[in-house]
Amino acid sequence: MGSADSKLNFRKAVIQLTTKTQPVEATDDAFWDQFWADTATSVQDVFALVPAAEIRAVREESPSNLATLCYKAVEKLVQGAESGCHSEKEKQIVLNCSRLLTRVLPYIFEDPDWRGFFWSTVPGAGRGEGEDDDENARPLAESLLLAIADLLFCPDFTVQSHRRSTVDLAEDMHSLDSCEYIWEAGVGFAHSPQPNYIHDTNRTELLKLLLTCFSEAMYLPPAPDSGSTNPWVQFFCSTENRHALPLFTSLLNTVCAYDPVGYGIPYNHLLFSDYREPLVEEAAQVLIVTLDHDSAASASPTVDGTTTGTAMDDVDQPPGPENLFVNYLSRIHREEDFQFILKGIARLLSNPLLQTYLPNSTKKIQFHQELLVLFWKLCDFNKKFLFFVLKSSDVLDILVPILYFLNDARADQSRVGLMHIGVFILLLLSGERNFGVRLNKPYSVRVPMDIPVFTGTHADLLIVVFHKIITSGHQRLQPLFDCLLTIVVNVSPYLKSLSMVAANKLLHLLEAFSTTWFLFSAAQNHHLVFFLLEVFNNIIQYQFDGNSNLVYAIIRKRSVFHQLANLPTDPPAIHKALQRRRKAPEPLSRTSSQDGASMEGSRPAAPAEPGTLKTSLVATPGIDKLTEKSQVSEDGTLRSLEPAPPQSPADGSPAEEEPSPTWREQRRLSSASASGQWSPTSEWVLSWKAKLPLQTIMRLLQVLVPQVEKICIDKGLTDESEILRFLQHGTLVGLLPVPHPILIRKYQANSGTAMWFRTYMWGVIYLRNVDPPVWYDTDVKLFEIQRV
Repeated sequence: MGSADSKLNFRKAVIQLTTKTQPVEATDDAFWDQFWADTATSVQDVFALVPAAEIRAVREESPSNLATLCYKAVEKLVQGAESGCHSEKEKQIVLNCSRLLTRVLPYIFEDPDWRGFFWSTVPGAGRGEGEDDDENARPLAESLLLAIADLLFCPDFTVQSHRRSTVDLAEDMHSLDSCEYIWEAGVGFAHSPQPNYIHDTNRTELLKLLLTCFSEAMYLPPAPDSGSTNPWVQFFCSTENRHALPLFTSLLNTVCAYDPVGYGIPYNHLLFSDYREPLVEEAAQVLIVTLDHDSAASASPTVDGTTTGTAMDDVDQPPGPENLFVNYLSRIHREEDFQFILKGIARLLSNPLLQTYLPNSTKKIQFHQELLVLFWKLCDFNKKFLFFVLKSSDVLDILVPILYFLNDARADQSRVGLMHIGVFILLLLSGERNFGVRLNKPYSVRVPMDIPVFTGTHADLLIVVFHKIITSGHQRLQPLFDCLLTIVVNVSPYLKSLSMVAANKLLHLLEAFSTTWFLFSAAQNHHLVFFLLEVFNNIIQYQFDGNSNLVYAIIRKRSVFHQLANLPTDPPAIHKALQRRRKAPEPLSRTSSQDGASMEGSRPAAPAEPGTLKTSLVATPGIDKLTEKSQVSEDGTLRSLEPAPPQSPADGSPAEEEPSPTWREQRRLSSASASGQWSPTSEWVLSWKAKLPLQTIMRLLQVLVPQVEKICIDKGLTDESEILRFLQHGTLVGLLPVPHPILIRKYQANSGTAMWFRTYMWGVIYLRNVDPPVWYDTDVKLFEIQRV
């Protein structure tokens, strides 16, 4: 039968279903088989031939027929999983049912009345043969999920058969050990099966259905108690699923082993279509959804011993959470497995950067956001992996792509989520001393980026990019400023030698943030000045020797520090400063930071194209909730300072400040003080002005400024190099105040960030699945879809 006939027959069946007013019996196979038995329709066909309006009409007007359709389609998948899909016809039926369910499920999820449907049992669909069938009937959702899991390890359908010849009987689906059929070599599996286009496309279709099952989460509004587990994920990742381990390993290895370059031959991707990429994308999306687990709230029930002797086996560790995917991820521990994962993720994240040398020479992947979520989960759930990442300079292969994405997306409103996850990852890494140490490695890779040219280290790159984000990103990034500067504070005690470019950028930020207008226009703005002063103090106290560029920049801009020390606190001065704002432009848009030429080959960061779709995000917690303060002891160990009430200078005096509701709006809201909101008082300014940590810098200026001025007068100098030479050999030993203890603000998991990750991740998945458009135009509740 031709494909046109087959489409026509399928469409006829759909029309019959939408026009029938009477329930059709489940036993009427002649009717139901029209949907899957005689048709060969692609998933795109199914989406075109089953319009949204008709699904909703059946749902409202003949619900029992929609219920029977779902039940029959699941039944066919269960039968396929039982039999092992040997004939072409059986394979076709499984694919047709899979596509149909992918189409229909979102319309079941969007209606609260249907929400329990898949979790109810269907009369007569018992697990066993016996008269008490209905007693142990499984809910439809469980039957569907177990069938998908079985079908993902079905020989000659989704995996290579191990049969020697056709004489051997087909592998029995029940006794099949799926650990021998893992899809790709890597963690815990050494054998790389022959690539097979058909198997890859069949896996992709089944994973798309699985992701659609999990997507019920999109139809629930973001709840403050993010502990609400997704029942689909919970069941699929439980011991009920006998394929949990091989499937987790297959997904992880498929993603981390993927090399989009086309076997290293430039332009090769233009000759061969890459059928692996859709599978890798789908695998990455399924993986991050199964790992959606609030680590802050997780209890640790025991897990049965199904993982003995695997790559996940680790004697010291207590049993992890019930979600086996999270459990397995947290128990990977072999060095070679960590190396494989890190190299794979770094290779894929660097892929968009390769584009710039030979345009179009390599295939450009689009799933970097999913990879960043996966990397985040790995670091968050597996501390050994985090330490492995920081153990060598390989961490820089993750850092550089993240800085590239942050710089590239800074002007684009539709990519606020990408900016946040990039910054969250750097915040997490910056809590570890090794990250700061690694940043001292010289930066020689020349990825064309829209930033000033400089010669220096990865620390310089980070500071130059952060400066660019703060001074030329769009408004909605303001909530991230605290986070960006916290990262710089965390690494500052370890930075051996900042370049002149980076030193000037830090002072430009201090200049911008210490204008009286900026300091007085919002309750939290002075925190940014505290962070920057902390950076300067850390470098002067702990890394003075190699940092003559920064010391010179501080001396040149000494007026900024004197102005801060003499900040006016009387009401008329405060009022006048706020009036000035009405006339003057924002301090940050000033381009007085002598940017110089951008790197060759770079394109400026572009705003979103008008009409670009984006999904809304929930607010992220403030920096005080997002991090926990620790003090670095003499021996380098960290001591938490949290239980005591916060007294760090950066907190001002919490008692007198209104705690801001959310980061997202705090600076914009409070600058609108005219509308009767927060307004600054003399007492408030005095409360934090007294805590400005200026002692170290003032002492430095007191000692060095006269000496530098003397050199200039004596030698008639206008030349920087002579002064820098003097500063390089100068010392302040014994002249500075006693070094303060180093404070590190480490990221800490909390339910607010867990909820943020959930909305961000599903928003990415919603927007990236356009062919077919699985969730478009359905009534999602987790986020809003907005146009730029």
